Amino acid sequence: MPVNTLYHLFALKKSGSPLFDKAEMLLMLPALLRYFFTGERDNEWTATAPTQLCNPYTHAWDRELIQCLGLPGRIFYDPIAPGKSVGQVLPDICEETGIAPLPVLTVAEHDTASAVVAVPTEHTSFAYLSSGTWSLLGTELSEPLLSEQVLAWDFSNESGAGGTTQLLKSMSGLWFIQQCHRVWNNEGKGISYADEHRLIEQAMPFRSFINPDDPMFIHPPHMPRQIQHYCRVTKQPVPETIGELLRCIIESQAMSYRRVFERLERLLQKRFTGLYLVGGGVQHVTFCQSIANALARPVWAGPREAAALGNILTQYIALGYLKSVYHARYVMHRSFPITPYEPNETNAWSKAYETFCQVVM
Repeated sequence: MPVNTLYHLFALKKSGSPLFDKAEMLLMLPALLRYFFTGERDNEWTATAPTQLCNPYTHAWDRELIQCLGLPGRIFYDPIAPGKSVGQVLPDICEETGIAPLPVLTVAEHDTASAVVAVPTEHTSFAYLSSGTWSLLGTELSEPLLSEQVLAWDFSNESGAGGTTQLLKSMSGLWFIQQCHRVWNNEGKGISYADEHRLIEQAMPFRSFINPDDPMFIHPPHMPRQIQHYCRVTKQPVPETIGELLRCIIESQAMSYRRVFERLERLLQKRFTGLYLVGGGVQHVTFCQSIANALARPVWAGPREAAALGNILTQYIALGYLKSVYHARYVMHRSFPITPYEPNETNAWSKAYETFCQVVM
């Protein structure tokens, strides 16, 4: 993906940037924040995994790849696991804020890795969708799954807490709705999220679809017009109203999740009973119900702040208050309300899925 660190560093290398001559160490953003508080410089392996510069088996930097790219190996200090002690808050910060010299721990510092820790399940095998600006759909494995098919379908093997691997696919999430709201607010047509359900219900279902992962949607200046352009080019009815645009977005995303969900099952040769949905998307009732309808499986939605909760849980594990990641999920299951969404109108959704595949394939 263009956002991955590998491509940014390689672009700096190709442009002859002087930064590499000056740099002592590459720190990911969470590690940089910890450095400001502690003076200690340690990357954590779930944060380094999405750089596309790590070995998925060892969780360490892939030195051969770094050398092939011509990047200076001296700036890549091997990362450490979540739940490790990395010093204390610096004395001058304690003095300024009036706090005690608190110990600082690494957590699962990639937000998705923390969110997965907080999936409220009692099962060891499950599928999840971490939904925010981005959506990440996947499952947790004990070791990486590397195959030609994994590569062809753009799945990633990313490091998780407890030495696990997160086999997942990154997709666009609430980005579409956020960008549409930005445009509508600027045009004086702002609506509340409470109004969305009513407007979507008034629009005709399955009228038009987009491919949410088409590069044309990465950062358009006017998201509604870009959606309309896609539908026009693919010879579909063009959504005009706010309700039609929102329905097009949500139905297209739900269909896209179904495609990835089914591919995940094919990669693992297993069937999941449903999907755990965590993150900001759990607040959008129509979004959650549409996913259940598209998958023809139950969706269990919650908690909303899964990444923050997973951060706390990882610290509890490190301090001995919880035994393991599995114990943490058991506590989550017993502690937070989960909203179940049962699928309905599955025949209509399955027929519409065939149309979606014809449009976006």
